[in-house]
Amino acid sequence: MHPEIATVWADSNYAGKLVGWAKERMDITLKTVRRPPNTAGFVVLPRRWVVERSLSWIMRARRHCRDHERLPQVSESLITWASITLMTRRLTRKPARKTAPLVPVVMPATA
Repeated sequence: MHPEIATVWADSNYAGKLVGWAKERMDITLKTVRRPPNTAGFVVLPRRWVVERSLSWIMRARRHCRDHERLPQVSESLITWASITLMTRRLTRKPARKTAPLVPVVMPATA
């Protein structure tokens, strides 16, 4: 359905048969992100922040805070709508104004 998708990142739990299946059936490269060895607690994993950031942008749309839809197609279209809104706001955003450089003010000495 989406030929533009060539690489997918997944958690290391999905390593195994899924990598071969994705390559064979969908012609997609599945790369797994592994947790660094000998680590304890929370660790920021590479490429995982992309997914979490994207989900947080979609959740900024109030409709996505709670999922009350009966059909998955409705949820999919609402996510698409939120993504379109996000991208159009970014594309139509005005560039930041350039400010004049700060010039130091020298006060004359009083006698």
